[in-house]
Amino acid sequence: MDREFLIDLFADFGPVTIRKMFSGYGISADGINFALSLRAGLFFRADEVTIPNFEAEGSKPFQYSTRAKTVLVNSYWELPARLFDDSEELAQWARAALAAAQRAKVKKRPKGKKAAPKKPVAKKQPAKKAARSVGKARRARR
Repeated sequence: MDREFLIDLFADFGPVTIRKMFSGYGISADGINFALSLRAGLFFRADEVTIPNFEAEGSKPFQYSTRAKTVLVNSYWELPARLFDDSEELAQWARAALAAAQRAKVKKRPKGKKAAPKKPVAKKQPAKKAARSVGKARRARR
């Protein structure tokens, strides 16, 4: 699927941003990625609310193979082929996929390391005072 085809496909949904991603495109709205267009097909974001709709249509989750195994990505499901001919219903599915992506964003934990306990910060001494302190410590050890 090329960029122009995707723009036409999502015309009833509304404006989308289409960016190169992997071997295809990432499709987003309001800054949230909700669909992937890859060689294998068009995949919409899904969660526990929307997966039953995909299952009812006989769709499968996105998967890819590595040298060692096949990886199943349960958060993106293949769009039923019949929706390519029904732009209004495709728009409904796209809105549901965007909602699933928004729910996933809310659930996601903030990235980053766990905060380490704060240690008291030593005050910096001016260079002359620091040198005197070192000298006093040396004399005290003698």
